[in-house]
Amino acid sequence: MANKPAIVLVHGFWGGAAHWSKVIVGLSQMGYESLNAVELPLTSLVDDAERARKMIAQQKGPVLIVGHSYGGAVITQAGNQPNVVGLVYITAFAPDAGESLADIAAVGAPPAGAANLSVDSDGYLWINPKKFHESFCQDLTPDEGLVMGVTQKAPVASKFVDKSVAPAWKVKPCWYQVSSQDRMIAPANEQRMAERMGAKKIITLPASHASLASMPNEVCAFIDEAAITTAG
Repeated sequence: MANKPAIVLVHGFWGGAAHWSKVIVGLSQMGYESLNAVELPLTSLVDDAERARKMIAQQKGPVLIVGHSYGGAVITQAGNQPNVVGLVYITAFAPDAGESLADIAAVGAPPAGAANLSVDSDGYLWINPKKFHESFCQDLTPDEGLVMGVTQKAPVASKFVDKSVAPAWKVKPCWYQVSSQDRMIAPANEQRMAERMGAKKIITLPASHASLASMPNEVCAFIDEAAITTAG
């Protein structure tokens, strides 16, 4: 593909832009020269979407935006800009208008990792570091899980009730990757959101919530397929 779109990667809760490290390397090796990983403040959906919008606005030409986990809610809000040609959801939230993450999480049985969440005295929501590996990334090595758990970036807990508006997935082509072993978002809930948005393609990987780190080759191939499709 001669004219590859710029790729903007948006991370989720309990991590930062570095969660995309393996995907960044993979996409670079595939010839993507304009790669951008947004670092979100994780203070509110409005703040995070605005940070992503600013990154998108800095790109020249078409942009494919990719969101992991909570990053899906962010691209849902930030993806209405005219240079955005598609949205890729990686085990991600995809709220409808007026819907919050709490509303989505309330559908069906809670995922196993929910039992290991707690709010501190300052209102930040953490995964118990001793339970991070088993909750978030059980298909990575224990050492990788240890580092992720110790360096986790906790969101403000009130973000779970922030309401979405004007979802971009209603007007832009979308792709969705489900993780069948996800312990942070129920896989059935991921499938439901993917079908609701009318995703052009849905794939299921036998991965944890951290599929971007545990199966980066497959995630890169999926992003590449979406990019080729948007280029016509």
